[in-house]
Amino acid sequence: MGGNVLATGDAAWIMFGIFFTLLALRVPVAVSLGIACLPAFILEDRLWPMILVQETFNSYNSFILLAVPFFLLAANLMTAGGITDRLVTLSRSMVGHLPGGLAQINVVLSVFFAGISGSSTADAASQGRVFIEAQIKEGYSPSFSVAITAVSSVLAVVIPPSILMIVWGGVLTTSIGALFLAGILPGLMLAMSQMGTVHVYSKIRNYPTYPKATWGELGYALFISIPALMTPFIIIGGKIFGWFTPTEAACIAVLYALALSLLVYRKLDMRGLYDAFSRTGRFAAITLFAVGTASVFGWLMAFYQIPQALLAGVSSWEMGPIAAGFFIAATFLVVGCFLDAIPAIIIVGTILQPIAAAAGIHPVHFAMISIVSLAFGLVTPPYGLCLLICCSIAGLRLVDVLKDVLIMLVPMFLVLVLLILWPDMALMIPRFLEPGFME
Repeated sequence: MGGNVLATGDAAWIMFGIFFTLLALRVPVAVSLGIACLPAFILEDRLWPMILVQETFNSYNSFILLAVPFFLLAANLMTAGGITDRLVTLSRSMVGHLPGGLAQINVVLSVFFAGISGSSTADAASQGRVFIEAQIKEGYSPSFSVAITAVSSVLAVVIPPSILMIVWGGVLTTSIGALFLAGILPGLMLAMSQMGTVHVYSKIRNYPTYPKATWGELGYALFISIPALMTPFIIIGGKIFGWFTPTEAACIAVLYALALSLLVYRKLDMRGLYDAFSRTGRFAAITLFAVGTASVFGWLMAFYQIPQALLAGVSSWEMGPIAAGFFIAATFLVVGCFLDAIPAIIIVGTILQPIAAAAGIHPVHFAMISIVSLAFGLVTPPYGLCLLICCSIAGLRLVDVLKDVLIMLVPMFLVLVLLILWPDMALMIPRFLEPGFME
């Protein structure tokens, strides 16, 4: 860019070189992104280091991003208030009799929890403490127990209200309501692929099952769980009918979780309330810190016109929707192995958006291909945050569980391929329920 001290290529080498060097030294992603921006702010006459603080603050000054801590708080309040225990009972009544009963319950509970929290790391941390030890005690191998807990936790970024969808909608100006609806079918298909994998594992290894629940037991479990199950319907329904924005929906979810925990189930005490706010603060700080520094990194890339330089060669390929879909998926699958999903959306999503538009891919379909692809990065090394959390809980090395994780990812990858080839997997529900979101 004319008038700059650093040329586009030099700036890209410096920024990405410092970033990946710091990652190799195990510096946290958010910190690495911020430090990688400093040389440009120091060397450029027209820039100065305070812009780092200013742009970071500008990224936080977002009404949409307020939804992130509130959704996390709603999930933590429900866990502290005993609501999760009711969902475990319901899950056991529904699928406990299937081969690998406890592992099946693990997957189904992840579906329910995804509809409340929107955070895979929160899911992995909370369910890992409950299910990994319980599965090992029932005879499941430690590597399988860790793998299925980690893999099922990624459903929280696909099934609404996903935090990634909120960030995507805010950064790339895509309807969050449409993204919420678009994630339902892909999320359920991913869950079914995981349950099918558990079925095959359990048949081969003879994992235990539970006695089949009677209709009365199933009905009772459903009855006591109805208040908790209403949470995702309130969130998504309120957005569809225009009652409130995603941020207002998150606030209402918190009030609803408090009401259930204090007035209906009466399990929440002051200690539980403190723990819920404390965990929310830690998770929200990690998430939003990454949003801030990634936004600065993206701002500098735009300043040096790095995205245009990267796209110069790719644009000449003139890819169609399917080829572009596979290219986008491959890019995010690789990036997700090294970078947290939120910075990946802010940095890489904005780069790939023109390619998707040129190929005629609908913005909602583009978002779902990207988000599902990024979900794989949560359980693939070297980043694999959900896998690292579960390995830490179980006291296992990552290499000890990698084989089972990769096996479980195969049917999930087939779902991703189907999503690319069949756009209506993502677009069918939003077109049917709320066509206005698709315009």
